[in-house]
Amino acid sequence: MQDTSKQYDAVITICRSLFINKMKDYGCAWRILRLPSLTDQIFIKAQRIRGLQENDVRKVDEDEISEFIGVINYCIMALIQLDKGVATQPDLSTLEATDLYDDKIAKTKQLMMDKNHDYGEAWRDMRVSSLTDLILQKLLRVKQIEDNKGKTLVSEGIDANYQDMINYSVFALIHLNAK
Repeated sequence: MQDTSKQYDAVITICRSLFINKMKDYGCAWRILRLPSLTDQIFIKAQRIRGLQENDVRKVDEDEISEFIGVINYCIMALIQLDKGVATQPDLSTLEATDLYDDKIAKTKQLMMDKNHDYGEAWRDMRVSSLTDLILQKLLRVKQIEDNKGKTLVSEGIDANYQDMINYSVFALIHLNAK
């Protein structure tokens, strides 16, 4: 599991760097996005990944890697929005947003480590396409929970689904970087 921890950190370093650079370019304009808007952005990224996996011809020169990074960063934004609520104007400095990012990633990584312990790193034997499908399934669950105004009867909440999507995306990126 030490390899997993190091590989996880390497993936997150790339995602975090992009997040910080986009904060420098755009500020935190994403703070005005309501949760369903962020969910829809993640859904678009996941659908794009699935399309890239299924289609032989690509008309836009992008790959799965950039889209999985997008899933991770949008999920982090969604987790921040869950805690802070939606702002009417950008309200976070790059440093504040990065601190929140780091907090969300630390909790999400710990969840991964706990699940990895219990599941025995089963994800290592999974295909990237299966991880994509699991992300899409989680997105459909989140959309249903959002339609239910955040209420669930017996299921985990929206935050756990976003964390799972982050972790599935990290696993996919570890697989893709191993090729």
